[in-house]
Amino acid sequence: MDNGMRWNGETVMKVGSHNGMTTLLAPPPPLAAQAVLPRAAAPCPALPRGEIWLDISRLLYRVFRGRITGIDRVEIAYAEHLLACVPEQTRFVAYDYWRGTFRMLPMDKARALIHAIAPAWRAGAMRPVQRASFRALAGSVFTAPQVPRYRGGPRPVYINVSAHPLHLVERIGRMTERTGALFVPLVHDLIPLELPEYVPPPWVRHHLSRLRTIAAYADGVISNSAATTMALGKHIAHLPIATVPLGVGQLMPGVAPARAAAPYFVMVGTIEPRKNHLMLLHVWRRMVAELGAKAPDLMIIGRRGWENEQIIDILERCKDIGGHVVECGMLPDGDMARLLAGARALLMPSFAEGYGLPVVEALAMGVPVICSDIAAHREIGKGIPDFIDPLDGLSWMRAILDYTAKDSPARAAQMARIGQWQSPCWHGHIAEVLDFVARLQPRRPIPQSSWSRRIFTTSVSNIQAMKPASAVSAVTSQRSG
Repeated sequence: MDNGMRWNGETVMKVGSHNGMTTLLAPPPPLAAQAVLPRAAAPCPALPRGEIWLDISRLLYRVFRGRITGIDRVEIAYAEHLLACVPEQTRFVAYDYWRGTFRMLPMDKARALIHAIAPAWRAGAMRPVQRASFRALAGSVFTAPQVPRYRGGPRPVYINVSAHPLHLVERIGRMTERTGALFVPLVHDLIPLELPEYVPPPWVRHHLSRLRTIAAYADGVISNSAATTMALGKHIAHLPIATVPLGVGQLMPGVAPARAAAPYFVMVGTIEPRKNHLMLLHVWRRMVAELGAKAPDLMIIGRRGWENEQIIDILERCKDIGGHVVECGMLPDGDMARLLAGARALLMPSFAEGYGLPVVEALAMGVPVICSDIAAHREIGKGIPDFIDPLDGLSWMRAILDYTAKDSPARAAQMARIGQWQSPCWHGHIAEVLDFVARLQPRRPIPQSSWSRRIFTTSVSNIQAMKPASAVSAVTSQRSG
């Protein structure tokens, strides 16, 4: 298209191109489903010229299992918004673990799956999607063509937001060499390296492999917070990094709150040591001991993780908190939103976070947040939540009891602050990412065919026989530049 291009399903006029980047005349309109979210206007993005390959390897695996986590929700959001904003350029790839190659998935089947996953998950009706996705895509990874070899023209962009399969350093290198693709991963956190005591040892090794892959082959990196960017800079200092906050899910605002007989609080996150469930359970044990039936309730949302024996023992065997603490397990977004909407506050006492998406989602819904005083929460909370040291159990108990009261002054003060909250949105996130990608300078030269390499080698040999060494250096410089 010479006079316009598609953005968000509509044609917009170009104002021109410079250095391979196309700039739009006006900011693209927001998605209709996100119109209810308060947000800043999205910037005018520059768009990459080549195809955009989003890796959905992890998402396929998770859909088949019927379990979607926070990272999977990020991958779904990327897929949905790339299809909405730049449908002509968006393609989906997946890693074939059996043959060790990357495959280009059929667009019609991949698009249908992406459009089906999110509504089914939010509604809690994943089983039909699991069956349909297995029939439609299980064989596609085996029969789909390998990602194409670079044949000239604009270079594609390989975006990976889930880190699967970035631990396979050589495989990523072969793929980028074959396709000429620019490689842009999203880094969620560096907790396995910064705080290895909070993760299983294999995760540390995996994360180190992923960092080696990024250091060797990435052309740029997307970071979800300044805290993550700062941590990443300690390990990889030479790559351009775009710090872009994650957006808010589309169904989080506007839901009817759950009905409850007693005031309750919600905690969201995998049950594992770094989320600090143990401290909250001890707080609840003391509140029940002091207040009895008048103690508030706690709803724990999230799957059981690793090294959580003490937490599980309390949940399953402690009679003192029985009836006041409910382990809800993993919930679809719609159910989680209804629980959040009726809560006195979201509790996030984590010792470490790369971002803390539940904090942003709760604030977007107008639900108060009490969270740990850590850098990531300070950054994304922007002074709205109440921040407490994750080790100060007594202060947590006081804050919870204050928020339990109908006339809580602390809760009323935060509700007033929430009125000024600006929710980050996925539309703006994708616009910033596309702009960042479009302006990246490739680290590696454009790959050439074996025929081109033979011609180049012959030319250099001939020149070397006829000219001094300086001439060979000049030719080599032109080739690498």
